[in-house]
Amino acid sequence: MSSIFQIFKEQLLNINLICRLAFYDIKGKYLLHYLGVLWQFLNPAVQILIYWLVFGLGIRGGEPIGDVPFFVWLVCGLIPWFFINPSITQGANSVYSRLSLVSKMKFPVSILPAVTIVSNSFTFIIMLIVLLFILIMNGIYPSIYYVQIIYYLFCLYIFLYSFSLLFSTFSTIVRDIHSLLQTMMKMLFYLTPILWDTGRLPEYAQNILKLNPIYYLIEGFRNTFLFKTWFFEDLAYTFYFWSFTLFILFFGATIHLKFRKRFVDYL
Repeated sequence: MSSIFQIFKEQLLNINLICRLAFYDIKGKYLLHYLGVLWQFLNPAVQILIYWLVFGLGIRGGEPIGDVPFFVWLVCGLIPWFFINPSITQGANSVYSRLSLVSKMKFPVSILPAVTIVSNSFTFIIMLIVLLFILIMNGIYPSIYYVQIIYYLFCLYIFLYSFSLLFSTFSTIVRDIHSLLQTMMKMLFYLTPILWDTGRLPEYAQNILKLNPIYYLIEGFRNTFLFKTWFFEDLAYTFYFWSFTLFILFFGATIHLKFRKRFVDYL
């Protein structure tokens, strides 16, 4: 457990540096683009439109999910995914991509995955505001269940940091890991019920899909905004999610502290 405390202590002590590096990351990403940071929103908007046309109108023929319009159900899953996917893939590459910076500056390398997550949070927060606007436009108004979004955001950030920290170490040591992770994320996109409803699957198949912790997060956002279900109504699944996440965090922190002094050797 001491490794987890040390890693979190480094994040808290360097929170100003994390925010500054995240700001420069956002600024530098679209420096040569005429539309600048607008691309952070244009790309997701185009993808949502395509998925709605293909899966909503094409495959489902406009059929809703229960009483919820498919478009609203879709964006409640896609917006968290648009944050999860780049935060994991970029976070896993955050140490290797900045090895030259690591060799010149003295700061804990463990903050680099956090910089990526904070950088992507800018778009995520704006997209959440857009999501609230879409919900209200469709007659779905805020309820007491919205309070638990704080819990799911906490789950989301702890999970993303744990996963990114672990894979940033592995990806620095063995570069194939990052390519493997990118492939795995593409696979998880279709195995997580983001574009399709698992309601027609047998229960055992749904339980297998729930082994994916991202399933817990996506369903959490939908339960909060659409289906008015508290997270503690399924304590077994909540216990599984936290057991999985804390194990990844412990393993990631231990491996990171063991190898980080040798990261520069992989330059």
